[in-house]
Amino acid sequence: MTDFRNLKYYVETPPLDAPVSVEADLCIYGGSSAGIAAAVQARRMGLRVVIAEFGNHLGGLTTGGLGATDIGNKAAIGGISREFYSTLGTHYGTETDGGTQWTFEPSVAGQVYQRWLEENEIEVYCQRRLKQVGKGSDGRIKELIMENGDIFRAAMFIDATYEGDLMAMAGVSYHVGREANSVYQETLNGVHYGHPHHRFETWIDPYRIPGKPDSGLLPGVTDAPLLKQGEGDASVQAYNFRICLTNMPENRLPFPQPPGYDPDEFQLLARYIQSGIWDAMQLHKMMPRGKSDLNNRGAVSTDYIGGNHKWPEASYKEREKIFQEHFRYNLGMLYFLANDESIPKAIRNEVSEWGLPADEYPATGHWTPQLYIREARRMISDVVMTEQHCRRLTIVEDPIGLAAYGIDSHHCRRVVIDGRCVNEGNVEIHTPAPFPVSYRSIVPKRGECANLLVPVCLSSSHIAFGSIRMEPVFMILGQSAATAAALALEADIPVQDVDYKPLRERLLADGQILDWA
Repeated sequence: MTDFRNLKYYVETPPLDAPVSVEADLCIYGGSSAGIAAAVQARRMGLRVVIAEFGNHLGGLTTGGLGATDIGNKAAIGGISREFYSTLGTHYGTETDGGTQWTFEPSVAGQVYQRWLEENEIEVYCQRRLKQVGKGSDGRIKELIMENGDIFRAAMFIDATYEGDLMAMAGVSYHVGREANSVYQETLNGVHYGHPHHRFETWIDPYRIPGKPDSGLLPGVTDAPLLKQGEGDASVQAYNFRICLTNMPENRLPFPQPPGYDPDEFQLLARYIQSGIWDAMQLHKMMPRGKSDLNNRGAVSTDYIGGNHKWPEASYKEREKIFQEHFRYNLGMLYFLANDESIPKAIRNEVSEWGLPADEYPATGHWTPQLYIREARRMISDVVMTEQHCRRLTIVEDPIGLAAYGIDSHHCRRVVIDGRCVNEGNVEIHTPAPFPVSYRSIVPKRGECANLLVPVCLSSSHIAFGSIRMEPVFMILGQSAATAAALALEADIPVQDVDYKPLRERLLADGQILDWA
């Protein structure tokens, strides 16, 4: 039996009898890809740096199953981010794309990061859950106090978490959910109906007994108010796991039944398949050695639509519950498709050709411990990245890297309209070319916090974040954040006062790509 007992987002850590006090020039909260890139850059600039990671997993989504990189335009990726993909190219012996490798196994990505941490002598403290932020009267963070009593003190801090927990606890302004189009004069933000991707291609009755509303809704369908196109709300685009699978028999483990499995949870999927549509597992993005990165595809798939709305501001215990619900849903879907008699035999056979890889994630039952947190809090700073930036209608004057992926937001809600299921929120729009991201979008408003940089939950509207939120870009922004932190520390100034000219010169010297003709 597969052992998932260690597959946890959060387990409470009691106070230590002898908590430690850690001193550094730069403290990075969050061992994501952005956090690791920031740490490497900080060490190259001579800083004493420490990473405090919430759990045990390092590398975020880059080591968490997203092995088929969401790129946009490879030529826009520079600095440590490109160095990472070049290192993977060396590992796999890649001769194309200038020796870079953009599809990779999670364990190999983890080995690259681990080697970087060791080579740069970067201290990492895992299972450090932020409890309190100590700030001085000058608006600077003085220390981070963890749940177990450990204290991290530094002159500069970077929040590299997907949730923006440090940013929020430090009193920095932020937003959760979708702004109305009117807030930043956008056209794609807010409630969004009618997009052609990942929608129901057939009429699917949402009720347990078709045609009878009083029988209740099928699991996964909500009776939430419909709201108007472009109207803002607190919904968050769906999360899932980027699931590493294999079709190599010698390395394949059959999908086990997850704890708490209930086949009734997948009746909407079964009804959709019975209507003639089978696309829930049609998005295998192949990686080396017979492995794949399985993402969401179609109207009913791995995205647990609506199950994540509380995540950004939930307590750690509440997030653990949400994490387990997503795990049960994602693995349960695979088990259901491979075993349930209501599914056509041809589909059961097709799904059963895949399984969990025996050589990935052995500590957590061969399942990634990283939930795909596509979006959570987003800072509100002096510059907010918006749709106009993505479309290159507005160009920032202080670029610290380029984003290049199309505007990509997953569904936020599954509602009932005129007696049928409708997914709402998906937007997929190409951007005309890579666009620059502003330095001012990764620093708080002046007066809110003078020594914090936020490269992941940066200042962005919901719809612009849909383009920026890719792992290569997070590495780029992490490196640039660490560079700015070093310059601010050297000059003994707030991060808001960093002179852009020397920042730009150092970024270019370190291989960052800042402009696009």
